[in-house]
Amino acid sequence: MLPEWVYQKCPGISAVHRAAAIGRQAQLTKPTGALGRLELLAIELAGLQATEQPRAARVPIIIFAGDHGIVAQGVSAYPQEVTIAMMANFASSGAAISVLARELGSSLEVIDAGTLAQEGMAGAVTDKPRNGSRDFSVEAALEPAELAFAFEAGQRAVARAEASQPDLLIFGEMGIGNTTASAAIAAGLLGVSAEEIAGSGTGVDAAGRAHKARVIDAAIVRHGVAGASAEKILCAVGGLEIAAICGAIIAAAQARIPILIDGFIVSVAALAAVRLNPSCQPFLLPSHQSAEQGHRLVLRALNVQPLISLDLRLGEGSGAAIALPLVRLACSLHNGMATFAQANVPDRPA
Repeated sequence: MLPEWVYQKCPGISAVHRAAAIGRQAQLTKPTGALGRLELLAIELAGLQATEQPRAARVPIIIFAGDHGIVAQGVSAYPQEVTIAMMANFASSGAAISVLARELGSSLEVIDAGTLAQEGMAGAVTDKPRNGSRDFSVEAALEPAELAFAFEAGQRAVARAEASQPDLLIFGEMGIGNTTASAAIAAGLLGVSAEEIAGSGTGVDAAGRAHKARVIDAAIVRHGVAGASAEKILCAVGGLEIAAICGAIIAAAQARIPILIDGFIVSVAALAAVRLNPSCQPFLLPSHQSAEQGHRLVLRALNVQPLISLDLRLGEGSGAAIALPLVRLACSLHNGMATFAQANVPDRPA
């Protein structure tokens, strides 16, 4: 069983602040709707943050890393050792998300939520119930207690981030094999075949993608998880870093902190979070649509429209980080533009 806090209701959108934001947008020196989705983004944030001045200045980035037993089935173009090597690269500031975090002025925390590393790593937080998930082609990936631990690791990460009073949070991931686990989770949650959802991940070719789809379909049948509960699906075919992100999303929403959702893997974690606790859904701000095949279907299931589409498929939280300047500009425009009255500019006739 997952901990009781997972199901506790998240705060609602502040209707008062949302209405005030709509009213302010109508008075700014521009035609109504001229800034398109940037206007809607500022209005959404005002309601979620319960403020007249939506903010996106303080945005910590948290990366969860985990290894996957399913890699034994040849589903990745890269060896499993890359997970730990990349975790060290994050910690030493050499990865793409490290560069993006520096440019954005965001803190970066790296969490070993379930890698095969036997010892702690300098610059990373170790918070895991076991070293890697099991091979879900032959057995369940996680036991219920391990899944619960991972959710609480996500909650603990959000609690640490709260000390900086964040305006938003970005979650990223690293784990060789995690596109396979995510595709399996999504296939179970959406009730679709792996052929519809499984993409190239780390860059497998067409034959590799077909093999990945067959492995996923067989596992879905083996564990009987098509259309099952999110908890059962996560245990059967999930991963520790994915589960930790799922818990972090719910914990952030419960703390009234919006989440700028990254690509396919984080979006799958978000979908599982919504299935477990539907009240967290309004706090999900989608950043981009990735090049990963199934991302479009997951975004549709979440009923969200991404801000950008740049054919990204790196993960790490990189797509969300790249979209963050747009969110900041939306807030600056909302808060900083003059109204017609302030600028002495004639408004449209009533």
